[in-house]
Amino acid sequence: MERLDLLYRNRFSEEDRRLRQAIWKVLCERFFQRYVRETDTVLEIACGLGEFISNIKAARKIAFDLNPDVARLLPPDVEFHQKDARTLEGLTECEVDVCFVSNFFEHLKSKDEMDELLGRIHRVLRKGGLLVALQPNIRFAPGEYWDFYDHHLPLSHRSCAEAFLKAGFEVEELVARFLPFTTLSPLPKHPFFVRLYLRVRPAWRLLGRQFLIVGRRGNR
Repeated sequence: MERLDLLYRNRFSEEDRRLRQAIWKVLCERFFQRYVRETDTVLEIACGLGEFISNIKAARKIAFDLNPDVARLLPPDVEFHQKDARTLEGLTECEVDVCFVSNFFEHLKSKDEMDELLGRIHRVLRKGGLLVALQPNIRFAPGEYWDFYDHHLPLSHRSCAEAFLKAGFEVEELVARFLPFTTLSPLPKHPFFVRLYLRVRPAWRLLGRQFLIVGRRGNR
């Protein structure tokens, strides 16, 4: 097992984690909840510190991550699998309504590995299910993208859209500049200002360096 616990303990302080929880609470309530019905089964791949899966409302919530520290951070309504998120081991075909991925594809070692993961996501999603992904955009963060030791695969919004299409997803939404690169970026952190940022789309074009992509599984 990779020492993800050590890596992320060093990368995020307790104050950083509290800050991220507050930001993601607003992001889920004011933006990402639009993709998730409260009757849905939601899967988060490589859930990190659990900010999305903890704050989204759904009938069933599933999270995968290799980091053993994650278990103590998640609420009891989340089914946590401490497993390699690339395998989706234990999930059955057409079990999930919405799959969410944030800042994970860049950790994959190759495009072949990404193709395999997208194929597995396609398998576990129900027909018509959604794959919602948030990713740093190498087009707008060409330097900082490589400041993290565990970043390997360079992706822009356009290359990711092609990967989705190749895997059998219809791309329904593609926002090249959505959120700042990290929570340490110059976006005001108070929940009021996060809500304001989401409402003022011109600010996305100024500060956004992560892209948002939404793909829908077809009938095949």
